[in-house]
Amino acid sequence: MLLTIALSFLVGLFGGNALPHFMRGITKERYPNSLGGSPVVNFVAGWAGLVITALLVHWARMDLHPLASFISVAVGLLLIGLFHSGPGAFGKP
Repeated sequence: MLLTIALSFLVGLFGGNALPHFMRGITKERYPNSLGGSPVVNFVAGWAGLVITALLVHWARMDLHPLASFISVAVGLLLIGLFHSGPGAFGKP
C-alpha cells in the first residue's frame, strides 16, 4: 500500500506540473522552464511529464487502494498547484 500511495502522490505532482508546460507550449507562450522558456521546450517538457504520469498511473496499481490513491493524487496536485500559483521555480514574474 505504501508504494501505491507514493506513486499516486507522484502522479499528482508530475501530472500537475506537466499541464502548465504542455498548455503554454501548445499555445506558443513563453513559460519559465529549467531548459529554457520557449514554447517548444515547454511542449516537450509537458509531453514528457504526461508520459511519465501515465507510466506512474500504470505502476501505482491504484485499483488496489482507490481511496488512498485518490487522496495521494489530490495532495500532490494541491502542492504542485500551490507551487505554480505561488513563487514557482524562478520566483514571481
